[in-house]
Amino acid sequence: MAIEEHQGDGGGPGALTVSVDDFAALEERIRRTVELVKREREARAAAEERAVNAEGQMRIQTPLLDQLQNEINALRAERDQVRQRVERLLAQLDALEL
Repeated sequence: MAIEEHQGDGGGPGALTVSVDDFAALEERIRRTVELVKREREARAAAEERAVNAEGQMRIQTPLLDQLQNEINALRAERDQVRQRVERLLAQLDALEL
């Protein structure tokens, strides 16, 4: 970008001049930066919304998970009881065969 300092062309001492092409390039860079920031803000808002939805689903699913874990534990206990009963019955059958 060509920026020149002039002191005698009516712009006052230390006035800066920028070529039209350089100004247009700067304007384009600023426009792209604004668009990038806008897209990033939208992406962040979408990510925050997904996070809130995920937290809500987790709150709903946690009691169900606890209920299912309790059912699994109950079924395992029942299976162990059935196994013990079957082992006792087999032991009784073995005692009859003597």
